[in-house]
Amino acid sequence: MCEICRRGFIGGAAAWSATGLFSSPLMAQTPRGDSGSTRLPARGEFTIANAYVMTMERDFGDFAGGSVHVRDGEIVAVGRGVSGGETIDGSGMIVMPGLVETHWHMWNTIFRSFAGDKQEDGYFPTVARFGQQMTPDDIFQSTRLSAAEAINSGMTFVHSWCHNVRSTAHAEADIRALTGAGIRARHSCGWPQGLPDTQSADQAPIEMLAKNWSSYSNEGLISLGMGWRGQFRAGPIKAEVYQPEFDNARKLGLPITVHVAAAAHRAVNQVELLYKSKLIGKDVQLVHALAVTPAELDMIEETGASISTSPGSELRIGYGFPLISEILAKRIPVGISIDTSALTGSSNMFGILKLARDSENARAESEFKLTARRALELGTIEGARAMGIEDKVGSLKPGKRADLIMISPNALNMAVVTDPAHLVLEATTPENVDTVVVDGRILKRGGKLLAVDTTEVIAGARTALAGIRERTKWR
Repeated sequence: MCEICRRGFIGGAAAWSATGLFSSPLMAQTPRGDSGSTRLPARGEFTIANAYVMTMERDFGDFAGGSVHVRDGEIVAVGRGVSGGETIDGSGMIVMPGLVETHWHMWNTIFRSFAGDKQEDGYFPTVARFGQQMTPDDIFQSTRLSAAEAINSGMTFVHSWCHNVRSTAHAEADIRALTGAGIRARHSCGWPQGLPDTQSADQAPIEMLAKNWSSYSNEGLISLGMGWRGQFRAGPIKAEVYQPEFDNARKLGLPITVHVAAAAHRAVNQVELLYKSKLIGKDVQLVHALAVTPAELDMIEETGASISTSPGSELRIGYGFPLISEILAKRIPVGISIDTSALTGSSNMFGILKLARDSENARAESEFKLTARRALELGTIEGARAMGIEDKVGSLKPGKRADLIMISPNALNMAVVTDPAHLVLEATTPENVDTVVVDGRILKRGGKLLAVDTTEVIAGARTALAGIRERTKWR
């Protein structure tokens, strides 16, 4: 599934956007276009100085009055007394790694809040009905909306879980939207909505992408994976259907991601069956995994698989509570996901991390079960580990790529800084995210997106939705 929020797009810029701190030629805005091939801001050399720096590296900790030096997309130094290149005044700001999102059906963001209050209007029939009417341009418009809002909200990595690949052109449209936004991402190529579970998905799109990936990867910012149906959907899927898909992903050397054990009391024993069928390993990400037993967690730990959980959608759809504490206790890599805007409406990742913390504390009946700092780790370094990119991003450390954000507390919803970790987790909204840097490129500054035109993005998404509604006779 997936989620995302329109208000972050339309809302005003952060209060400090007019201070002139970002007037350097390095930060100059670049031309825009509607093709998704917009030239991105150039990388350069700069130092964010005199900020409160949360490195999310336990060996480093936080630096009050700290600085981050970036050159050619790489973090050169972090600490006090650091300098180099252009200076960005971070006074009063909180600097931290960009958020890492681990499972998002970005292609259906234009169906935001379509999932209604009756069975026939629920998420699955809604997405299946409208998804079958989507053109490649509809996919592009929806994913571009998601990507732009992700950046606006402080996400620097997203996992575009594209289970509506109706043709190679549909997959290319999803990738083109990610490329144009400049975000770091994984595109997981899946099956088309409406495909019978008695039929294997066409492997031509993913094979073509894999063969020519260097021309799609946006200089390595985007990676390729497979969105796999697995052994179960509405019911069991036969081995002659699911096995060729899985085997092809392994043959192509691609990471595999699958929804499994989603409903806490209905989807039982699914992880055990994957394990016994040898369909789980370090290259497999398990999405949701709510209906897992202690023995199944041992299986996941043994195989090295990772988990992505989405508290917002899982609670909204009635799947149950995520088992974050149990997963962490087994040292299984785990990340947090947006999932689907058709169910949840909002893509504020900080809000979802807060919900993750609160749901764990509610289950434990303890105010202190999951700390604010640990919850933020789930959205940064833990999410990076779950996606296998912890060597590149997820924390602020020399040698890593410069994916970071600056948060301005100069707004009524923040205003005073007590404990920074608690404040960031419990109060941050997209409007507080002043600056976003991905791979050394400044994609948001002073509360304004630079690589995409938000007016154009919104207009394109609305036009695409109107066309789908017309074709499906939805009123």
